Amino acid sequence: MRGWLYVVVAIIFVACKNEDSKKTFEISGTITNGRAKTVYLEAVPAGGTSGTIVDSSALAKNGNYKLAADSKESMVYNLRLDQNKFPLAAVINDVPKMTLNVELNKEYNEVAEKYDVKGSPVSQEMKDFMYKFNGDLQKIYVIMQKADSLNKINPADSAISQLLAERRQVADQILDFSLNAIKKANNPALFLFELGYYQSTANEPGFGLAPMDIEQVDQLMTEAVGRFPAHERLKAVKSEIDQKMASMKKSMESKWVGKEAPDFSLPDPSGKQIKLSSFRGKYVLVDFWASWCRPCREENPNVVQAYNKFKDKNFAILGVSLDNPGDKDKWLNAVMKDHLTWTHVSDLKGWESVVVGIYDFGVVGIPYNILVDPEGKVIAERLRGRGLEAKLSEVLK
Repeated sequence: MRGWLYVVVAIIFVACKNEDSKKTFEISGTITNGRAKTVYLEAVPAGGTSGTIVDSSALAKNGNYKLAADSKESMVYNLRLDQNKFPLAAVINDVPKMTLNVELNKEYNEVAEKYDVKGSPVSQEMKDFMYKFNGDLQKIYVIMQKADSLNKINPADSAISQLLAERRQVADQILDFSLNAIKKANNPALFLFELGYYQSTANEPGFGLAPMDIEQVDQLMTEAVGRFPAHERLKAVKSEIDQKMASMKKSMESKWVGKEAPDFSLPDPSGKQIKLSSFRGKYVLVDFWASWCRPCREENPNVVQAYNKFKDKNFAILGVSLDNPGDKDKWLNAVMKDHLTWTHVSDLKGWESVVVGIYDFGVVGIPYNILVDPEGKVIAERLRGRGLEAKLSEVLK
């Protein structure tokens, strides 16, 4: 995927540093069940998982520790033991002093079994957000485990469709929960953390979360700057995102809506040439994707769900793969595994495919699609997630 999501996440993750007057931030508590000798306090770019060490403390025999840092403005801090890969816990410096007690897992004592934060309402909100978010992700994991088990016994399409619908429902709930939390965040570091947490997870394979689009992120950032006008780094992040988005929006402006869809002909798996124009008389979604494209594969369940809902309403899909030379088996295996039961074509030339030049989507990347009406005119493009089903509901009444 070539797109704005990575830019937004990257910018969010380098946030939270300004030139305000320093304030001392102190954290203390007890860490139990551990064998580590030192605990470190890291100042973390908002939403990230690692940062700069700002203090360290030798752990007492009873696990007690005390750490402190000069705090400039609201930001996220991690506690990390020795050189462990994963941090123990994360907090936000909304108060001068707080207590953080950590109980490590007895068998794998590099990770926290649980932790309690006292005296920091914002840190508690961040903890609650992560617990709820990760709990719902676990539901998606269980659903996809069931789907993988079914795939091994050649299930009926209806059985897989039901599981995909369940995953979509949970994914929608996670998005709604995250948006609500982000909009209600009463601290700029918490806002950036929650936004970055959702967006980065949405870019991970397997969960089926739809990343927030450009307009959503822009609106959220604008509202946050209004809520936290004194947070200089938040304003700087907004400015950086504005610049990046302006450049990307220009490349993503609609090129084909209102115009006739350029015709093309490509071979299907059997070698038969299929023309786009052969679909005249139907609404057809021309879906450009590839088996190697992770965001495409994550979007496929949404496309499957839309196809199953509208396929009896004069609607068809033409899948156009950008798989590479010699990868025909990978293409067809992906078609089968993702249950893409519509017409497929590919010249197996990757980004050198003739359709890339015809439709000029090399900059925005894939997944990319256009919706063509029965007369051959493009009526929409780049339909994803909820947007795809909403548009089809609008035109296929």
